[in-house]
Amino acid sequence: MFLRSGFQLASKRSYSSANARYRGLKSSMLGPRVLLYAAGLTAASAGYFYFMNSRSAVHEYLICPILRLITPDAEDGHKLGIWFLKNGMAPKLFFDKDPDSLQVKVFGKTITNPIGCAAGFDKDAEVIDGVLPSGFGYMEIGSVTPLAQPGNPKPRFFRLPKDEAVINRYGFNSKGHEFVFDNLSKRVSEFLMSYSSDKNNIENMSLYKNKLLGINLGKNKNGHEIADYLKGVEKFQSLADVLVINVSSPNTPGLRDLQAESKLTNLLSEIVAKRNSLIHKGDALGHPTHKPPILVKIAPDLSDAEFQSIVESSKKSKIDGIIISNTTVQRPENLITETENLKSQAGGLSGKPLKPLALKAIKTVANYTKGSDLVLIGCGGISTGQDAIQFAKAGASLVQLYTAYAYAGPGLVAKIKDQVAAELQKEGKTWSEIIGEDNTQIKK
Repeated sequence: MFLRSGFQLASKRSYSSANARYRGLKSSMLGPRVLLYAAGLTAASAGYFYFMNSRSAVHEYLICPILRLITPDAEDGHKLGIWFLKNGMAPKLFFDKDPDSLQVKVFGKTITNPIGCAAGFDKDAEVIDGVLPSGFGYMEIGSVTPLAQPGNPKPRFFRLPKDEAVINRYGFNSKGHEFVFDNLSKRVSEFLMSYSSDKNNIENMSLYKNKLLGINLGKNKNGHEIADYLKGVEKFQSLADVLVINVSSPNTPGLRDLQAESKLTNLLSEIVAKRNSLIHKGDALGHPTHKPPILVKIAPDLSDAEFQSIVESSKKSKIDGIIISNTTVQRPENLITETENLKSQAGGLSGKPLKPLALKAIKTVANYTKGSDLVLIGCGGISTGQDAIQFAKAGASLVQLYTAYAYAGPGLVAKIKDQVAAELQKEGKTWSEIIGEDNTQIKK
């Protein structure tokens, strides 16, 4: 009995000792394992932060080139980019606080910076929240037509990589008013139901503080040249910070004819009247009155006399501004992309080769708008901060990007803002102070 009790006691002690050694071993292993997990989590977080930070070089030098490589058809590349932005893979400009020197007051509002995303990138209002957080101060969606239409036959979008340019003949492909309206309305509804601490400070339909959302309106291929635009104003007035009338796409038959003075004056006057009749209906955020400014987007392929007549139409109709410019049907001699069939493709050319034409056009328009309240927006071939400043000195209150943004990726926005801020600091001026500085130096 005594031996059995002793044996049991010894067994218990042995078990306890073994269990203590196991716990000690487990405890000693736990430290490195926790450290390993922590290191892995830190590395994953850092990788995610780097990938999702729009400033990261990975977008310009890896992601965008890969997208172009796997999508020989440029339109497929555009669609894939939209898919990424739509499905949670949208890089953001973290700690996005623009310097005061970049602020600009337009249409009675102060916006954080003058760099905008041009229409054509997000035609159907699908990725506003994937684009604006990359640092833009303004974004334009569309062009949107009353009825859905497929646009021109494919292929219709071509890269000229050595020129950092593209040619498109989309022909106002659009999912139509209803689709875009539903996207915008759903976005506003979700915002109003959210618990955002900043919600009470948001007054713009962009749903971002001190940033603006423009909606670019087009007409159907066989639509009415006035009624289609009026439908757009009525449909989107409550959802837009800015309404843009596109009469300059080269890919819709007869559209550019609307730039003729008599037609344009009549069209814009009716649009302004329609806008004014809807002011009392307010906006989708519940503000009792809403009067989005009306802009007209024009082509660069016009004579001085035609630019002057457009300015006169803009003044007579009392619209608020002009976007200069859309794509060009010209093919500059200095295009270097070897494939001749690309350079001879029909459609509008955009990207770096467009810059001289657009810059000359805005200088001409600025000369004719002196003394008026018309706001000018520069668009065409802008890819650096120096480009942006040249357009500002020519008279542009805001500038817009598209083709360069598609080539370089979201990091381009931050890069341009940094370059502009550095140049302004060197000159000891703000963006607002340089607007129109050089618009007297117009080369006829």
